[in-house]
Amino acid sequence: MKAKMRFSLKAGERIFINGAVLTVSQKVTLSLLNEARFLLESHVLQVTEATTPMRQLYFVAQSILINPQEADKVMGAFRTLYDSILMMSTDEPTKEALRRAGDLVQADRIFEALKLIRTLFEPDATSVATSPAVVQAA
Repeated sequence: MKAKMRFSLKAGERIFINGAVLTVSQKVTLSLLNEARFLLESHVLQVTEATTPMRQLYFVAQSILINPQEADKVMGAFRTLYDSILMMSTDEPTKEALRRAGDLVQADRIFEALKLIRTLFEPDATSVATSPAVVQAA
């Protein structure tokens, strides 16, 4: 069986796979042989880092990926925050990217949505003062 995804982890690094948190004690290369929801620790945003609307949206979307058991509950928070950011946005390319990210989340392609939302972090850095409250995912 051919590996669908292959990556290396350093000692102590964590990976989130299908809701489980795995850590490795030494350098290792993993191969996922089937479809799995995963997120590398380096792409996990901590709640304290969710300081802008786009980062908050990323945080909520990553919660859907990391904790699939709570996905239905968190999806409501994602939709609320997504709608709010879409209404606040005035830049058309940003709005279009947001719409694509929303479509990806709706299609349960969370990892792809996260990659897209991450590209919107920089232009959003000046929006801290107008950001909605951070939504805490369960």
